[in-house]
Amino acid sequence: MRNKNIVTIGGGTGSFTLLSGLKKYPVNISAIVSMADDGGSTGVLRDELGVLPPGDVRQCLVALAEESGLIRSLLNYRFESGGLKGHSFGNLFLSALEKMAKGFQKGVEEAGQILKIKGQVIPVTETDIQLIMKLKNNKILKGEDEINHNFQIEKIGIRDFFLKPEPKANPMALRSIREADAIVIGPGNFYCSILPNLLIKAIASAIKKSKAKVIYICNLVNKKGHTENFDLDRYAEEMEKYIGKGRVDYIVYNVKKPNPELIRKYLRKSEKLVPFNEDRPRRKYKIVKAYVLSNKMHRRNKADAIAPIRALIRHDSDRLAKVIMSILDKENKNLIKEVV
Repeated sequence: MRNKNIVTIGGGTGSFTLLSGLKKYPVNISAIVSMADDGGSTGVLRDELGVLPPGDVRQCLVALAEESGLIRSLLNYRFESGGLKGHSFGNLFLSALEKMAKGFQKGVEEAGQILKIKGQVIPVTETDIQLIMKLKNNKILKGEDEINHNFQIEKIGIRDFFLKPEPKANPMALRSIREADAIVIGPGNFYCSILPNLLIKAIASAIKKSKAKVIYICNLVNKKGHTENFDLDRYAEEMEKYIGKGRVDYIVYNVKKPNPELIRKYLRKSEKLVPFNEDRPRRKYKIVKAYVLSNKMHRRNKADAIAPIRALIRHDSDRLAKVIMSILDKENKNLIKEVV
């Protein structure tokens, strides 16, 4: 029996968490990564070197690399002073490989060979893009970083959301979607890590046509000013505007409450746990209720320029991967509380 082909779609910490667990299973992994990042170290490198954004790709490569604490620590190491302050070694490493290989995809492939990763990491596009959001008051937000730090989006409303210029999808991403048994979307920042992948028309179309099961990993916490009033079903509705109504097959929803201290910290920022309306009828997708929360207290790196907006409440890699495999293979059901 052949190994399952699993495609993940996202970016940043969410993809890192998911991939760190999935790589422990006998599956073929293709990690499709958003290329809209322009904040922190990544943003500086894009501006100064004219490279494509390495940050989210770096996290995926680290997640899929052979088990080596030293390699992980090295690639994630951030300089705390001098001209390189705020930069991670891994971002510099990928930018250098892009220049040497004369192409970002080729540079990522070289990095994958050096790190002996399990699977492949695929930039969703090699077009140099910018994420653009036009609000209903006609204010235009340019770039992921500006969108991420604007907390009036939900209040004002979104008139248009697109990538500029219109990007060409990476053929490797399209091929992996066509061959997938499962497409796992999320977790991650909804407007800045998840939807930028689906804004590429060929990617959204490929998912819509695919025969693979589409699994959405619902975020644990809503983002202030972005998805503050979202419930679980709203996330699915917004995503299906791009990939087609009824295309989501499963949504993984965490049932374990985080540490009360963490909940209080989020409440002070007006960010609450994602609610789930038990009584809502006529869902075409199934809700997989499971304990997928990490018990670890995640600390922020002071050298990381965007540390204040990184999540402290996170999924657990191993629990999340087990639930994904249980959906595909009907195993490890002890983690799943209920499917509704």
